[in-house]
Amino acid sequence: MRQQKVRQSGFTLLETMIAIAILSIGVLGLAAMLADSLAYMAGSQADFIAQQKAQQAVEAIFTAKYDNTLTWAQISNYSASNPTGLFYSTAQPIRQPGSDGLVNSINDNSAPLDYILYPGPDGKLGTADDEKYPLGNYTRTVTITNFNGDSNLRSITVTVNYTAGRFTRSYTLNALISAFN
Repeated sequence: MRQQKVRQSGFTLLETMIAIAILSIGVLGLAAMLADSLAYMAGSQADFIAQQKAQQAVEAIFTAKYDNTLTWAQISNYSASNPTGLFYSTAQPIRQPGSDGLVNSINDNSAPLDYILYPGPDGKLGTADDEKYPLGNYTRTVTITNFNGDSNLRSITVTVNYTAGRFTRSYTLNALISAFN
């Protein structure tokens, strides 16, 4: 009787190593994507702060306009050719509102930098141990221009630039304001 050789099949060592290498590359790619996603998500609080600080500027302008604190001529950017304008058109540190309640206006230079107040170790807001988070890495630009050449309608563009982790971001809010009440 003759014995037949049974041919065994399976994975060779080389095939196994190639499969492990391909799998490792995929897992490393997923890990890198996860790390970037977590870093980007960590900036969501900074995104929210930027949105609120842009909205604060627009609301202050609208409030001052409609309670007659500002004239129409004052709702514009300050420059040598327009000394009646109240708002800087260049990026400014985010400061607390000045005595007029406006932000990024020409009288805010002495106002302290703005901050966010967090509860302290006791977990209660409004107590002596509250912590201040300064907004030193934020700047705000307020640009006011006539809309489509109409002198009775102006475009307000507020841009907040900030860094969140290793990302530099900006948030822009656009609004229109009319000379009429």
